[in-house]
Amino acid sequence: MKIRASHILVDTKEQAENLLLDIENGISFEDLAKEYSKCPSGRDGGDLRWFGKGMMVKPFEDAAFALKKGEISQPVETQFGWHLIKLTDVDE
Repeated sequence: MKIRASHILVDTKEQAENLLLDIENGISFEDLAKEYSKCPSGRDGGDLRWFGKGMMVKPFEDAAFALKKGEISQPVETQFGWHLIKLTDVDE
């Protein structure tokens, strides 16, 4: 199974929580990724393309694979910082 996900990577849990509030208030995930994400994928709206299990760090992978299509995670911490993850597609 492969999934396609996007993410926003920031330095603090507080930043991630504030961005999640912005998304809940109707601001586009992709626009926020372009503006705030520290990851180079930010310029593509956070799109990480397709990936399978074992290709991402474990906390990120566990959170991403637990989502339903279209769903956005709570803040997830990895050694890179804090992520918001949006599952955009699933290929079973």
